[in-house]
Amino acid sequence: MKAVRYHSYGDSDVLVYEDADRPVAGAGQVVVQVAGTSFNPVDAAIRAGLLQQVFPVALPHVPNFDVAGNIAEVGEGVSGWSVGDAVVAFLPMTAPGAAAEYVAAPAEALAAAPRTVELADAAALPSAGLAAWQSLFEHAEVKAGQSVLINGAGGAVGGYAVQLAAQAGATVTATASARSLDRIRSYRADRIVDYTATPLLQAVAGQRFDVVLNLAPTSPEETAQLVGLVADGGAFVSTTTPGPEDAGRGVRTVRVFVRSDASQLAELVARIDAGVLQIEVAERRPLTDLAAVHDEAAAGRLSGKTVLTPA
Repeated sequence: MKAVRYHSYGDSDVLVYEDADRPVAGAGQVVVQVAGTSFNPVDAAIRAGLLQQVFPVALPHVPNFDVAGNIAEVGEGVSGWSVGDAVVAFLPMTAPGAAAEYVAAPAEALAAAPRTVELADAAALPSAGLAAWQSLFEHAEVKAGQSVLINGAGGAVGGYAVQLAAQAGATVTATASARSLDRIRSYRADRIVDYTATPLLQAVAGQRFDVVLNLAPTSPEETAQLVGLVADGGAFVSTTTPGPEDAGRGVRTVRVFVRSDASQLAELVARIDAGVLQIEVAERRPLTDLAAVHDEAAAGRLSGKTVLTPA
């Protein structure tokens, strides 16, 4: 099969499109014929060798942990799945990934793919959708009637978070740049702050929120300002820069590390098929473009989620 691999850590030029052995389904695994995989910024950090202590990978390594495709082989001990089933999954981040024509996946990570979107585009859902779900409902414990500020709503996680928080009955304030305003508005955000035009602290003018969800890289000073926007007894939840361990005023601070969860992923899929949750794909590109996607991400030129498809 064809795959993108890197044989050493380094810049994007270590990514090579080449022949690789097709995986075989081990016990408890299936092999998925990849319809699509999506780029995540952490893919580039792992490739660069910046996260070797957290996510050690065996070289050569096939990147990309989000996958959508059809089951091509079922391993021993797997029940409930058959060859041909369309599935999505958030794969183990240190295992050989989905930047290939085929990938082995733990059966326990699988959810049935949404029926109402292109199968390749469903690869934009798993890790970003789960990060939004876990941030809001496991860590922030968002409830109807609460006020939620989502900083960095224009990204993939942010788009899902706005939709899910609104569906939960929260009042949602979202920060985004001009290029994302219409999309975030369509997700039923109650208020959108264009941070490129108005500083957030000025825009909210002293308002505090039951939950502040930070999805953007922030300096210590910016993080402290965001924590200051949390109401007494509220929660500051971040997927990026952590808040202080003791923020005072009864404010909880949580750093989120997303994990694979098939039941939560199935709930997200159900909402997509019910028409209440949208998948946003900025562009779909051939897998051979993966190195270029890494470069564009590093230069800040990617807008939204990029899905890559095998030839």
